[in-house]
Amino acid sequence: METCVFCAILSGRLPASVVWEDAQVVAFMDLRQAVPGHVLVIPRQHAETLYDLDADSAAQVMRVAQRIALALRDTLAPDGLNLWQSNGEAGGQEVPHFHLHVQPRRHGDGLLDIYPMGVPSPSPRTQLEPLARQLRSALGS
Repeated sequence: METCVFCAILSGRLPASVVWEDAQVVAFMDLRQAVPGHVLVIPRQHAETLYDLDADSAAQVMRVAQRIALALRDTLAPDGLNLWQSNGEAGGQEVPHFHLHVQPRRHGDGLLDIYPMGVPSPSPRTQLEPLARQLRSALGS
């Protein structure tokens, strides 16, 4: 049986450090943090691409990504942010599910810093939760 990692997070079957959630979108910090503050924004509606979402859901995903970016700016004061979309296929998911990555960056970050070789090791949830709390506070959620 094929499983979608993001659907398991949305349903609560897999834990995540959630920083924002509403009726259409959930934003959370992945346990595999290549860069501290890396947040994934996913629609509750299963879709393979942004094009597969209805217009309201697609707009809400983008609004939440912007709010996350502003909260990261205010919380971590990075030099900039990287924003990209994926559907999980590259990460080996069996069922693609569209999502956005919002990732702080510093001047001097190279591609190898943004996309490290290999898979980053899991961060203990105890390291993620303090930052997740700061982001929730900055978001007012």
